[in-house]
Amino acid sequence: MKERLFLRLADDSTCGPETTVPAATLRAFPVSAPLRGHVSQVLAYRETLPAGETVTERVLPDGAVRLMFDFADSPASGPAVRVAGASTSPTVLQLSGRIEGLSVALQPGAAAALLGLPAGEIEGQALPLQALWGTEVSTLAARMAEAGSDAARAALLIAALRRRLARDASLHQQRAHHAARLVAGAQGRLSLRQAAAAVNVGERRLQQLFFEHVGLSFRAWARLSRLHACLRLIRQQAAPAWAEVAVDAGFYDQAHLANEFRALCGLSPTLFLRRGIAQSSKTCD
Repeated sequence: MKERLFLRLADDSTCGPETTVPAATLRAFPVSAPLRGHVSQVLAYRETLPAGETVTERVLPDGAVRLMFDFADSPASGPAVRVAGASTSPTVLQLSGRIEGLSVALQPGAAAALLGLPAGEIEGQALPLQALWGTEVSTLAARMAEAGSDAARAALLIAALRRRLARDASLHQQRAHHAARLVAGAQGRLSLRQAAAAVNVGERRLQQLFFEHVGLSFRAWARLSRLHACLRLIRQQAAPAWAEVAVDAGFYDQAHLANEFRALCGLSPTLFLRRGIAQSSKTCD
């Protein structure tokens, strides 16, 4: 059985260079200015696998909450529409046949405003979006399924999101978003106390804001931010010197890096390179 990787970091347009999903199967659509504070990516995907072939796809965690529309083999009730909560674990998919869909990755801090419930309540889960939005989801999904192209589907979805997010972001949402960006920009090295002071709230209140608006704990978001810093460093090196990468990315040592890699990606750094860009013969097992 084949296995492939999918990875997208905040500054990747469609996906990261480590991704081994065929590039022609993915298409990103621009996010209009009014939505950029809430939506980081709108991505369409289309692929047909050979009959009898199953592919395992490992999606590495980026900390985003996602809306997912599945148009392949839609039942009589219409396309399947789910919301996937933020996670610190990889999602492992078993793919076969025709794959056709659209996904929306939300900005950190935007989930509660869009979903209508604290984002932390769906951490690591996927549930039907109808449970949160009601019957309007089925109407929207049916219109998208009838649209003649991925671009038309994306336009319908973006218009629906704009209607739901017509109000300006609340102060709480702004603080959660700003704190999440500060932690990511500091590669996970910003303490809870420092982040809370930066957005002018107490430490306990910031933890509540992360649960409500980001969907992960402050500590989990910091761990992912450090991992993502490590992944960006690996991209810049033809043969990573793991001890140096560990220090530069904010890990205690090489063993800490390897342990966190396994915990968050389900792979050792070496196996990640072999399955992705395969740029190193050094080991960090």
